[in-house]
Amino acid sequence: MMASMSTSSFSRPGAIDLSSLTARAKAAAAPPGAPAPGVPAGGPSYVLESSEQTFEGDAIRPSTQHPVVVELYSPRVATGAQLSEALAAVANAAEGRFLLVRLNVDAAPGIVSALQLQAVPTVLAIISGQAVPLFQGVLPLDQVQAAVDQVLKTAIANGMVGRAQPVAARSADGVQGDVDEDQPDPRFAAADEALAAGDFAAARDEFDRLLRANPNDAEAALGKAQAGLFARASVLDPDATLARAADLADVSAQLDAADLELVNGSVEAAFDRLLAVVRRGGADRDTARVRLLELFETVGPSDPRVLAARRSLMAALF
Repeated sequence: MMASMSTSSFSRPGAIDLSSLTARAKAAAAPPGAPAPGVPAGGPSYVLESSEQTFEGDAIRPSTQHPVVVELYSPRVATGAQLSEALAAVANAAEGRFLLVRLNVDAAPGIVSALQLQAVPTVLAIISGQAVPLFQGVLPLDQVQAAVDQVLKTAIANGMVGRAQPVAARSADGVQGDVDEDQPDPRFAAADEALAAGDFAAARDEFDRLLRANPNDAEAALGKAQAGLFARASVLDPDATLARAADLADVSAQLDAADLELVNGSVEAAFDRLLAVVRRGGADRDTARVRLLELFETVGPSDPRVLAARRSLMAALF
């Protein structure tokens, strides 16, 4: 299952270290972040109003799963309302491809100091615990969309394809309601039964069936990745596979050896093996990249070893 959340660095020029904000949040107690304005009537919200005390949980930790865009605003800046509306429209139209977190800087002096804020409003993106400035001031909707699109492209290139959960739904009369908590899903019964019986291929196929019905089902994606790994590894002869992998030009052998290494707990070795194939380039580069992303999903997107390998992958690709 997934490892604990991490705020490991996301290597990108201009990144801001948010570790001090994490420490500050842990030292203060406060209620969870509240849904923010900008929710269409009857629709889900992907806009969250945060505070200095809840910022770490609202924005930093979730950024290991999906991109977070942060709007640093002040009620004293009247023209900021136009930007808030544009950002909320883009966030809700994206349907969870990122979460928009709003923070009133007048009530968050610690964050203002940590970010060395120069102007309000300021918009930044957080990916894997690191903040990257996007723009300052009020921009029209099309420029806001273009800036967010760049964030999403960066996230996808880094193998980050998780989705944010809706914050809440608002009824036509404006009353904010709670989003129902996820309940155990009986749809996974067949996959769980196959796993219990050691039939990893059947479990993989069952998870795949669920994904075809709902491509955004994160639990099914994780299940498919894990079951697929064990289905592949279970038919391999370890000694013969590692002997074949001595030939670095045999990409199929490199894929098989990486599977075995991961199953045996040698996570970094598995990642390094496939990263080496990506760095060598050639026709098999994309095959290794896709398998590497599958292994990332298997280990869990918040695992520090995955975060480090994602940075290496992005460097190798770009």
